[in-house]
Amino acid sequence: MSELYTKHALKYAEAVKDNVYNAMFERPSTLALLDEVSGSDVLDIGCGSGEYAQWLIEHSAAKVTCLDVSQQMVDIVTERFANKVSAYQQDIALGLPNERDDSADLVICPLVLHYIADLTPVFAEIHRVLKQGGYLVFSTHHPFADIECSKTGNYFEREFIEDEWHTIGQPVAVSFYRRSLTELCQAVSSAGLVIEAITEGCVDPQIQQVAPETHEYLSKNPNFIFMKCRKR
Repeated sequence: MSELYTKHALKYAEAVKDNVYNAMFERPSTLALLDEVSGSDVLDIGCGSGEYAQWLIEHSAAKVTCLDVSQQMVDIVTERFANKVSAYQQDIALGLPNERDDSADLVICPLVLHYIADLTPVFAEIHRVLKQGGYLVFSTHHPFADIECSKTGNYFEREFIEDEWHTIGQPVAVSFYRRSLTELCQAVSSAGLVIEAITEGCVDPQIQQVAPETHEYLSKNPNFIFMKCRKR
């Protein structure tokens, strides 16, 4: 796990409140795929510092359960929301053992899946905990964007990538998995989930005001991919 989410958790939490890639691009694009959440039981996988939890509470979700592989992030969420959410540490690569079958109306999983090598059991667990007719919305690295990081140059090969990000204003080492769109979609469908929508993000016009070069880049290049998948 990167120190970005442990040692630098508080700095990360502050940065993602209003930065370009998370606050102005990823979150609006993910939220655009959600149905009405009022009265819903929601599982927030990879809750981070709780920006989605805040939105879900404000939009009257009946129950919000937050989990993250980083205990530091869970601690931030617990301090932020107290008894408004249930939060605990869990590596979803090891499943969702604390969650009951057919218990969630919605599972939201923002920018998490690229940290996991094998997605097939992850989607199978999500399918298990979703109610019939419930759905998953997730965002992850766009396969076409990550190929730029490849050392092999083989788009169809799953590849472990080591990189350096400047999310908190200083370089922090991060590692993740690059995979093809085919692998991603097959992992979804093999779990019995039906893809209802795929988008490549909505570029918020306000990005142009704060970061014109980034706006230009995001307007012309893929960065994240967003999917809505239903249990039928």
